[in-house]
Amino acid sequence: MPTYDAIVIGGGHNGLVAAAYLGRAGAKVLVLERRPVVGGAAVTEEPWPGYRINTFSYVAGLLRPQIVQELELGQYGYETILYDPQSFVPFPNGTSLSLWNDTEKTQREIAKFSKKDAAIYPKYEEYWDNVLDLVEPLLLAPPVPLPELVGMFEGPQAEELVRELFLLSAWDFLDEWFESDEVKISFATNAVIGEMCGPKTPGTAYVLAHHNIGILDGQRKVWGFSKGGMGRISEALAGSARHHGVEIRTGVGVRKVLLQGGRAVGVETSAGEQIHSRVVASNLDVKRTLLELVPPDAVPAEIRQQVQRFRTRGAALKFNAALHDLPEFTAAPGRPGPHHKGAIEIAPSMEYLEKAFDDAKYGRFSTHPFLDMEFQSASDPTMAPPGKHVMTCFVMYAPRELAGTTWSEFKPTAGERCLDTIAEFAPDIRRQVHHWQVVSPEDIENTLGMSGGNIFQGDITPDQIFSFRPILGWSSFRTPIPGLYFCGSTAHPGGGVTGGPGYNGAHAILEDLPGIPKG
Repeated sequence: MPTYDAIVIGGGHNGLVAAAYLGRAGAKVLVLERRPVVGGAAVTEEPWPGYRINTFSYVAGLLRPQIVQELELGQYGYETILYDPQSFVPFPNGTSLSLWNDTEKTQREIAKFSKKDAAIYPKYEEYWDNVLDLVEPLLLAPPVPLPELVGMFEGPQAEELVRELFLLSAWDFLDEWFESDEVKISFATNAVIGEMCGPKTPGTAYVLAHHNIGILDGQRKVWGFSKGGMGRISEALAGSARHHGVEIRTGVGVRKVLLQGGRAVGVETSAGEQIHSRVVASNLDVKRTLLELVPPDAVPAEIRQQVQRFRTRGAALKFNAALHDLPEFTAAPGRPGPHHKGAIEIAPSMEYLEKAFDDAKYGRFSTHPFLDMEFQSASDPTMAPPGKHVMTCFVMYAPRELAGTTWSEFKPTAGERCLDTIAEFAPDIRRQVHHWQVVSPEDIENTLGMSGGNIFQGDITPDQIFSFRPILGWSSFRTPIPGLYFCGSTAHPGGGVTGGPGYNGAHAILEDLPGIPKG
């Protein structure tokens, strides 16, 4: 007899969501996590005494409110801090643009660069609200086939909406809304985060949409911090899962899925222990799951080829630092300032962002990288010793494979280049930094098991979303191997700390698993 109803491979946030929902429905569940801590990319670590760093994932906002409510995460320590302003973009001439949660306040900022753009901004916000009205109900549900998805866009503007969201580049999309380059770049960075794409790449308008699904404190299209760090999200999920009877083991890797008669019946750990279950849910990406955990002959050759073609190219690194004090920006003197409490975007123009991508196309780390910077300690003093601060930067573009060198050799240069770039806008940054680390795409792949160092477990461009994710014909969270399921970001609705893939994977299992209520 199986020891468990379900074994979840990987204790990242989606694996914990899947386990919690399965346990909530009455299933006997075991989560196996290779690392000594749960959370996957959503962890908070202390590389230097007293300084708590979001090593990988670093911002909150995408976790679906339904999951927060149903799993009662607030009872287990989940709490968020809303950015305001949402972002601050400094420019080389000493000016800046801040995007606030208040529309009129943002309009006044935009008007510094274009009164026309300021006037159109509320319509731009309304446009995304209408898109979200359509997309949000699709996130916690099986993916809609593309023809059916397109058919949901009704009315005289339907074809135009499909063109804009799925076919346009962010560059062209924003060109159709705004005239000021400063205004465009303030929105464009969300269209390339984590993707090996530039703003001129077709399909990046959809990536912009994906990053607009954030909800915090009842507000849409917003971002914030997980109080105490991203690890608090994972700890809350683990607390909820344990409350529902889930067993979680850390420091236990899985080297293969056990098959019997072509069906998944359990796992074998890295230590050689065999554990049996009725089903297995993999929080790993599609490549790790179907190309490494099962024998080659268990998956038809044509499906293996599709899996191999699934794009998992890493595009970013993390630059994390401990600071004596917050840096002072030329465009906004003084510290602390409101801009220190949100995202600071070092990407002064659309052309700058596209040229940063040009380097990566040929295997080079960007000469002038784009940095998305956060100082969580400015809003959450628990992250650093009294009077001190932490800085985390999501940096693009950093290809997984470097031309002419390796990441182990190049990381010091990458770190210095990050500091040089920040210094162009905050000249005192080097005086403030007293520890720093570079987490390369290679580190992300080796530490977290994310193929290619891709933070989304696969690109979230239009050809790899909804019914195309992870591969055509296998988007229902089920795999070609009966009893083996996907529950990680490799599946719908894709990457980011949404919890959606875990929720959807668990519900697919509950549909198939006799004797367990659907919950």
